Amino acid sequence: MKPLIGITVESNHDPDDPRTRGKMELNWNYAQAVADAGGVPLVIPPMADMAEVAKLIDGWLIPGGLDIDACNFGEENHPEVKLQDPVRYQGEKALFQNVSADLPVFGICYGCQFLNVVRGGNLIQHLPDIEGAVQHTDGVMQSYDLDDASKLAGMVQSDQMKGKSYHHQAVKDLGEGLKVVAKNEDGTVEAI
Repeated sequence: MKPLIGITVESNHDPDDPRTRGKMELNWNYAQAVADAGGVPLVIPPMADMAEVAKLIDGWLIPGGLDIDACNFGEENHPEVKLQDPVRYQGEKALFQNVSADLPVFGICYGCQFLNVVRGGNLIQHLPDIEGAVQHTDGVMQSYDLDDASKLAGMVQSDQMKGKSYHHQAVKDLGEGLKVVAKNEDGTVEAI
């Protein structure tokens, strides 16, 4: 039996829109990557009963998205923040609270930041404010140094890798139980 991999989606809840009440979307490549790896992608809307979803899934992919409201880590929002719909964050938080600690979870960009925040960490809200930070938007190819004892280094069989960056926020102080396993050459946390 193929593993059922839940993928939470970008949301834009608009209760004032009489026709649609908002939209949900997911970039095609996330679901395609799960299918290509032998899994069955299951798209999870933010209003799903997350206790029931947690019983069904064999893994969880948290895709990229907009910015997490800084109120979730006790700060005011930076003026450059483009806020994620709070409905998405609340849905994902409910799922996080219901899944087993053993469930494989892969957070990409926003997903990585979400995992840090939901575990009590915080974020650099605007990377251009950090002196010496290289460009992290528009898919710039970058080099990452990996913790050679990490699962990530084991999977790629190297202590270095390259990747493209599309974000302007990053993990700052780590949440409970987390460890940095990849950093950009400028010191920005890329994987936890």
